[in-house]
Amino acid sequence: MPPHSIKLADACLTLDDGFMFIGQTVGPVSEAEGEVIFITAMSGYQEVLTDPSYHGQIVVFTTAHVGNYGTNPLVDQSDRIKVAGAVFHELWLPKVDHYLSNSDLPQYLEDFSVCGLTGVDTRSLTLHIRQTGAKNGYIGPITSSPQEAVQRAKAVAPMTGRDLAMEVSCRQAYQLAASPSIEVAGPALPVAVLDFGIKKSILDKLRAQNLDLTVWPGDTAAETFLELKPKGLFLANGPGDPAACDYAIKAVSKCLGRLPVFGICLGHQIMGLAAGGRTYKLTFGHHGLNHPVRDSRSERIWITSQNHGFCVDPDSLPSNVKPSHFNINDDTLEGLEWTDKAAFCVQFHPEASPGPHDPLGLFPRFRKLLEDFYA
Repeated sequence: MPPHSIKLADACLTLDDGFMFIGQTVGPVSEAEGEVIFITAMSGYQEVLTDPSYHGQIVVFTTAHVGNYGTNPLVDQSDRIKVAGAVFHELWLPKVDHYLSNSDLPQYLEDFSVCGLTGVDTRSLTLHIRQTGAKNGYIGPITSSPQEAVQRAKAVAPMTGRDLAMEVSCRQAYQLAASPSIEVAGPALPVAVLDFGIKKSILDKLRAQNLDLTVWPGDTAAETFLELKPKGLFLANGPGDPAACDYAIKAVSKCLGRLPVFGICLGHQIMGLAAGGRTYKLTFGHHGLNHPVRDSRSERIWITSQNHGFCVDPDSLPSNVKPSHFNINDDTLEGLEWTDKAAFCVQFHPEASPGPHDPLGLFPRFRKLLEDFYA
């Protein structure tokens, strides 16, 4: 057993409705607060922990054992763990033997001073969230005053109305050269990227389409990045309420029809808002690697990776914006395309990391959109 400091029933997760779940903390950090959501992925925990879209959230892993293959910096999606806290049924503690691992998960949490809570009845916790909706929560030491813990949970700011994107966006613009492959013909094309908390794997997939990227802070005015004359605009994933990103909605409104635009997740929601639509908060969100989505054009079913708590209302959209994908589980909107502009977007994550690769073809589609627009 590695020398991780795990104590018996020394902490609990308290929800803002008063429900409490006992567990054991990992390492020296024993407190965390945020919106409590659950993720159904059975693997990819490191990618989830480092995904900036989970900023401000306590992530509950529904799979029984987490951490058995260790960690490897090559799969990190950002520079550090971004979740506010992580909750496990059983965190793997025996020695990790995976040949790519250079650290175990408990040590990884300690290295970034992120609170982990293990030994929790995550099945009961997940069922509670499914029945009552996502809750704000507080992880803290077991005290003689449960009322104080409930008040700490209630004091967490609600996700609705929160602009978290600028808390994880880059501070200044930077450039990434294309990574052309033999499958992509034609010259490298310059694309502007608005960073609301972008994953490394998305940047990799864009560069693999022979695209030269200039990544801008999410609140960059359209006039600023248009000065460099990009051939296209990409809108990243990110955390928080899309309606709070008024700066991005304004910038995208100025770009739609002027150059090709592609958005993923928060980028999809911002495009919907820029078109005049509305967004709303889902009861408990979509977080996992197994969400079935129907492509309205081909009627094909894709199994997709998802991470979002808000959704675009299809009934609020103008006639030139057509739904392109729907979630089979709850019939929520998963994609849009413009009939009179070179623009499309999806709510799910075609880059996966983690997850299935069914929708990877959306990245070549963006490349072709650029080529056709300037043909």
